[in-house]
Amino acid sequence: MKKLWMILLMVTVLALSGCMYPDSERSGSTIPYEEQLRAVQSAVEQYQENSGGLLPIKTRDQDVDAFIKYPIDFSKIVPAHLEKIPSNAYETGGIYQYVIIDVEENPTVKLVDLNGPERIRELNLRKSVNGHVPIEEMLTKDVFLPNFSAMGLKEAPTVKSPYSDRELPIILSSDGNFYIDYTADLHDAVADKKADVESGEDIRHILYDENPILPAYSLPYTVDEEDNVIFMTEK
Repeated sequence: MKKLWMILLMVTVLALSGCMYPDSERSGSTIPYEEQLRAVQSAVEQYQENSGGLLPIKTRDQDVDAFIKYPIDFSKIVPAHLEKIPSNAYETGGIYQYVIIDVEENPTVKLVDLNGPERIRELNLRKSVNGHVPIEEMLTKDVFLPNFSAMGLKEAPTVKSPYSDRELPIILSSDGNFYIDYTADLHDAVADKKADVESGEDIRHILYDENPILPAYSLPYTVDEEDNVIFMTEK
């Protein structure tokens, strides 16, 4: 009886450990390590220097989201310029896609959190089944809040912000695609005067200038004459 009790206790502890520390977190795959970013940045620069200016990137369609347009092809820099692929990279089971932005002027390594596109992928599956997306509210003439209840969801899906503690809503554009809504984070950044922004410019850069993670899968935003954050489609 005592032996059976010990076995049950061990199983319970292991089960709780698994819940508290998922495999991805135990492996450090959810943390955007600065040293890993620096190592990949250095490897990209070495590759570019040795290849006559080429970048170690995968080919993507020209009309893809600018933030995910240039994903890093690790096969081109590992192991020649980088010992191994970072543990938090998608290729090794992590939640981040390593990408390069500003490829013409200043190629810079950044990260895309793949939790967001995973939520969007799930919504796209529901959209393909239903054939349409019911609308709950029109935010602008081109941006809408979907009726997630009518889509069969008990609650509206959200995405954890990489810039704050809030859960970000998912919206729908007139192009038929779902996007993550960063309005609240941008409002905070503008209100705190963290950066000078002008009406008519895409202000999303104020989120990632000092942060390794990009606001991918989002619509472009700007500010109006009173520094209120608005979708650029409103201009």
